[in-house]
Amino acid sequence: MTAAPPPDRRLAAAEWLTAATTRRVLAALEREGHTARIVGGAVRNTLLGRAVTDIDVATDALPEQVMRLAASAGLGAVPTGLKHGTVTVIADHHPFEVTTLRRDVDTDGRHATVAFTDDWQADAARRDFTINALYCDARGVLLDPVGGLPDLERRRVRFIGDPHARIREDYLRILRFFRFSAEYGDGRLDAEGLTACVSEKAGLARLSAERVRSELLKLLVAPASHPGIEAMGRAGLITPLIGRAGNVVAFERITAIAQRGARTYPPAGPVQVGGALVRLAALADAEPVDTAELMQRLRLSRAEADHILALAKIAGFACPDPSMAGRPPSGRTLRAAAYRHGTAAACDGLLLAWARCSTATDDAHWLTALAEIAKWPPPVFAFSGADILAHGVAPGKRVGEILRRLEDWWIAADFPTDHARLAAELTRLVMVSKE
Repeated sequence: MTAAPPPDRRLAAAEWLTAATTRRVLAALEREGHTARIVGGAVRNTLLGRAVTDIDVATDALPEQVMRLAASAGLGAVPTGLKHGTVTVIADHHPFEVTTLRRDVDTDGRHATVAFTDDWQADAARRDFTINALYCDARGVLLDPVGGLPDLERRRVRFIGDPHARIREDYLRILRFFRFSAEYGDGRLDAEGLTACVSEKAGLARLSAERVRSELLKLLVAPASHPGIEAMGRAGLITPLIGRAGNVVAFERITAIAQRGARTYPPAGPVQVGGALVRLAALADAEPVDTAELMQRLRLSRAEADHILALAKIAGFACPDPSMAGRPPSGRTLRAAAYRHGTAAACDGLLLAWARCSTATDDAHWLTALAEIAKWPPPVFAFSGADILAHGVAPGKRVGEILRRLEDWWIAADFPTDHARLAAELTRLVMVSKE
């Protein structure tokens, strides 16, 4: 009789595995003789000592059985993808994505038709990379059907089986190869995988813009993205994504600059300063006129497109001649940009300008300018239409025009706080408007 394999100590002690919610879900799924194991990112990241955010479960129970087993254990169950075998089981408000073991019956490069199975090897074989096909049970015993653990230890991102076959099942795996290599690799790209990605690149045209956008933006901010982006540029893999060959040098520079300047950024807001959007703008060599094309190609949101438009405008006047090195724009200029477009856009515009010019990526003047604009609190314009009306101006278009001119003057004067000076300028504008 073969002894049961011992638990992996890292997995057995993991907080997410010992949590009561995880225990409840696994116990519910294993009733009636079924087997359930955690799969993918939670196992991979734990073995690497990284944070775990989502817990995915694989089981030999059919989707309808999962629904019944969850309900009988007092757990919530939402049929989020029954056709593909997925049920979201909810324990104490914590969601667990539970998927029945599958094998592919047919694929078209975007979607797969699957058949359910009880074969763990077959389920592993349909996944993308070996490091994503690691399973563990409730005790922390590791199941590694395709040799993912040695690859994980060597920081090697490798397709399972034939790379061409895996890519043809879903062409998004081309981008995922580069993204996972940047996240989990050692800086070197698996040669066989890279060759297959280049050979199969025509399949990128079959992907939806939404899927490309999601994967590309993740790749751009991955810790070691530059080797992959550089390889993609050489192989012509960037043009199908953004409509141009890509400025790899600007991308490399902005990545280095963003890492150095990370401590100076403003508190987190709607847009991550130094994040995916400004890196996309650098790679695309984005000018204001390019924003509409990027928005269409990648289905960017209006807020994302507006951010790229603003930072591209700021970069244009901050570095009008990319062939030259130079000092950053004046603080007054940057404050005006931050007031009109927001602090995040001003910081990203400055980063993009810096990346495009030939100034060193550790230049103290640019770092100081970034730090100063990042911590500058944009003031509030103290006047409104009521102040214009109080000067005897009749309601109508003239009120808005005077107010805009006063605000423009205030910005150009670097936001003076002297109320008497502002009131005098308002009086002057009212008089001028009557002439």
